[in-house]
Amino acid sequence: MAGLSTRFLPATEEMPKEVLPVVDRPAIRIVGNEAREAGIEHFIFIVGRNKGLIENHFDKRYELEETLRQRDKLEELELLEGDLRECRANELYAPARVVGAG
Repeated sequence: MAGLSTRFLPATEEMPKEVLPVVDRPAIRIVGNEAREAGIEHFIFIVGRNKGLIENHFDKRYELEETLRQRDKLEELELLEGDLRECRANELYAPARVVGAG
């Protein structure tokens, strides 16, 4: 998750590479789910400033979940809750400066 994502410009100008979609899911969700399946239980993410989307990705979305319940969209709710539940961040750190290789 390090670096300035220069290899993916201009796509990463507004969106961190970690949340770019791979088919229908953000890359970080796919990697997180695979890590959980491999037995990893504790995640530590080092994120740069301006990567609030990554932090937001792991937050619970109360309004969205309630709206899905009210509209009886239980399949979508289960997909959202199940996927995120398995891929919760345990710790997020933002270093003082970026020292990526890109």
